[in-house]
Amino acid sequence: MARALTVYQELFDFDTEVRTHFPVFCGVDEAGRGPLAGDVYAAAVILPPDITIPGLNDSKKLSEARREALAPVIREQALAWSIAHATVEEIERLNILQAALLAMHRAVEGLEIQPEFALADGNQPPVLPMPVGTLIHGDAKSASIAAASVLAKTARDAALRELDEQYPQYGFAAHKGYGTKAHYEAIAKYGLCPAHRPSFLKKYYERNGK
Repeated sequence: MARALTVYQELFDFDTEVRTHFPVFCGVDEAGRGPLAGDVYAAAVILPPDITIPGLNDSKKLSEARREALAPVIREQALAWSIAHATVEEIERLNILQAALLAMHRAVEGLEIQPEFALADGNQPPVLPMPVGTLIHGDAKSASIAAASVLAKTARDAALRELDEQYPQYGFAAHKGYGTKAHYEAIAKYGLCPAHRPSFLKKYYERNGK
């Protein structure tokens, strides 16, 4: 418990340090680069100084239920937040990295408050009109990026649940588009649907002689 509290405090301490240089900055993160299906999502969040959001952490370290509980708290307490996505068609046309950066760009562009600085998770910056920094594993280091990671992940999960209603044979609500055994079995049985990313399945078809 003590370690968890220390990590939690470190997230907010990191943001406090960033604000000494840029009083109004946003954290940016994406969700959905790895799955075989669905759009890639991104979120941008500007948190106020001296905020505390109990339980906030990298979305990958939180249960789905915890993420769903935190998302409305983040939206309520943030100075500004925005969620955007890039489509499967854009992923196929641009490649997944460029599509993810496009989603990040759209998320920052959608903020009601213009930040002085954007801090993006990872090592590839989106193109933005303000200074941009990158932070590898930023969702585990910065409260603002962690908040963005929660919003991006919960938005994408919601989109995959909607896809599940359209294409129930694939089990999108359960695996969220990732390459699980059940998902590959469904693809083998039913083929691809419009939500799939064909470029992500080239090796699968090569292995299976299709």
